[in-house]
Amino acid sequence: MPSTVPDDELKARLRAMWASGDYPSMVETWLLPLGPRLVEACRIGPGMRVLDVAAGTGNASIPAAERGATVTASDLTPELLEVGRRRARAEGLDLDWVEADAENLPFEDESFDVVMSAIGAMFAPHHQEAANELVRVCRRGGTIGLLSWTPEGMIGALFRTMGPFAPPPPPGAQPPPLWGSEDHVRGLFGDRVDFGTMERDILEVTAFERPRDYGTHFKERYGPTITAQANARRNGREAEFEEALDRFCDEWNRGTSDHARFDHEYLLAVGTRR
Repeated sequence: MPSTVPDDELKARLRAMWASGDYPSMVETWLLPLGPRLVEACRIGPGMRVLDVAAGTGNASIPAAERGATVTASDLTPELLEVGRRRARAEGLDLDWVEADAENLPFEDESFDVVMSAIGAMFAPHHQEAANELVRVCRRGGTIGLLSWTPEGMIGALFRTMGPFAPPPPPGAQPPPLWGSEDHVRGLFGDRVDFGTMERDILEVTAFERPRDYGTHFKERYGPTITAQANARRNGREAEFEEALDRFCDEWNRGTSDHARFDHEYLLAVGTRR
């Protein structure tokens, strides 16, 4: 088990951030395709022991269980796990739901055949610690699968837009979209994982009628956006924040003014643990 002691105050803030808003409804509105995409890429099948790290509401965990795998869904935020537990129960699926920090997982070494994370582990503030844990709990010869937003894509640009308004990051924290960089992922895992798949793809989102509806959706439901706006408000910069988000939505719209379309680039990385 790792010897590092988690920063309790930092993790409490992160837990509260992800519990704010309504992240489960974001998943239902436009994120659902990503979980099955990762499960398919990891070739999950019956009898496999699977850990989904930063699983949220089970967007990848539940499709893995549908394939007959024995699945543990772990996340820092119990409110998200509770939503996932209800979803799984409604579908007649039996999963383990475990509150856990991606940087300090409560599992034994090499205890899973597949360790995966769909836009989850990327939000752990200390990337190397999270990567080390993913490797540690995966058996030798097992699979590590990651799906992460890229720095160059729309969500990477969103974080750059919000950055000047958000609270300062804690010491040593790295930007989440770095996990969508091929070089960064290879650097984190080094020679411990052979990545047979390292490819970029696009999630096309057409759930919003007008471009700025996208920004409204994030302000109402997405923890990092809610946190950035609240900090901007405290500093007398809320109008500036609103204008920046409006410009962002207009710039990234690939559809029309009355039928928006947004292309979200992600990196799919799947490899074998040495």
